Amino acid sequence: MAVGSANNMAGQASLSKRIGWTLLILCCYRIGVHVPIPGVDASALASFFQSMSGTLFSLFDMFSGGGLSNVSVFALGVMPYISASIIIQLLQVVSPDIKRMAKEEGQAGRRKITQYTRYLTVLITLVQGLGIAVGLENMTSPGGAPVVLAPGWHFRLVTMATFTAGSVLVMWLGEQITERGIGNGISLIIFCGIVVGIPRGIIQSVALIQAGDMSIFMAVVIVVLMAAVTVAIVFVERSQRRIPISYAKRQVGRKMYGGQNSHLPLRLNTAGVIPPIFASSLLLFPATIGQFSTNHYVKQAADFFSPHGVAYNVLYVALMFFFCYFYTAIIFDPKDMAENLKKNGGFIPGIRPGEKTQEYVDTVLSRLTLSGATYISVVCLLPMLLISNFNVPFYFGGTSLLILVGVAMDFMNQVESHMISSQYQGLMAKARKSGRL
Repeated sequence: MAVGSANNMAGQASLSKRIGWTLLILCCYRIGVHVPIPGVDASALASFFQSMSGTLFSLFDMFSGGGLSNVSVFALGVMPYISASIIIQLLQVVSPDIKRMAKEEGQAGRRKITQYTRYLTVLITLVQGLGIAVGLENMTSPGGAPVVLAPGWHFRLVTMATFTAGSVLVMWLGEQITERGIGNGISLIIFCGIVVGIPRGIIQSVALIQAGDMSIFMAVVIVVLMAAVTVAIVFVERSQRRIPISYAKRQVGRKMYGGQNSHLPLRLNTAGVIPPIFASSLLLFPATIGQFSTNHYVKQAADFFSPHGVAYNVLYVALMFFFCYFYTAIIFDPKDMAENLKKNGGFIPGIRPGEKTQEYVDTVLSRLTLSGATYISVVCLLPMLLISNFNVPFYFGGTSLLILVGVAMDFMNQVESHMISSQYQGLMAKARKSGRL
């Protein structure tokens, strides 16, 4: 009994250490968000970003936790790393060498892919840093004050080096959370960036109520609606379609193996939050370009893609459906699944192994993706209508809710798994102690 209690206490201490390590790294990240790059006028920059509400900057600034609007060393946040990861995943589809490296070379292959992802992250950060530096040099506040104090190649090189160092550091912090903390480090960093913006959104809502732009009744309705959407997200994210799997019995020597029944869990929302992020980025890009251009036709085209228009919402839903199917096809291959089942002696009852199994799983996955795309569209479109019609802050949008709920659920699952593992180790230690006695 004493051995089991000691192991449980050690497990709880290990869990506390991991949580403390996670919080410490997130605090370090938040400190870096408020460290600005040199050569920028903070007041002119703040005035400029106030005029950029509702464009691509709003989306990126949310993911960077306010680092982009501050033009801090962590301005790009984890977005270059996410972009690099997605590009590497796309290359696995078109490049047999990278696909073989990921699936056949085991841990060594995965380490190589991780290294390639890091190199690509640095390259993307350098390109984005140069683009942001040039853009900052052309920016002025609404009053005409320049954002950059001393434009030129010196400022550009310093900005590129600062952004690259900051993105690499954020990437390293995320990896440290994954290894020594709890949960996916990159997801927790995005989660932290969104959470710190929620109080600002609440303050903006209170200001709207005090100014008379939003009634108290409407504010209560919005809160209830957001709570209902959150509950719906939790329900759907936990939903699975379980395909029954049976394994044939086989004899090896004098022992009989197999003969077990299992299931293949398929999530309703396999693509996660990637579709709304990509769709928002593509559609908000014209509105962002329109902020910089003085051409009349460019501004008309930007207004056509404004988040407040019908065309934007229709294209938004269409792009989310496209990215749901596209990303699901990348991360889940029914052909590989069917081949693995056939090699291990598994089969779906009533379905022949091999090609028929592949077709069946592909059909089920396509139907689930259709349901998942519809669910994501409703969740993201409903808050978007609230934002455009009732001035609800961007932090209460569907994309942020999906990320917050998804990461919170993953974090709790990690904590629960760690606690179960600690209890299991305690029980095993108790069993070994009893066996020696």
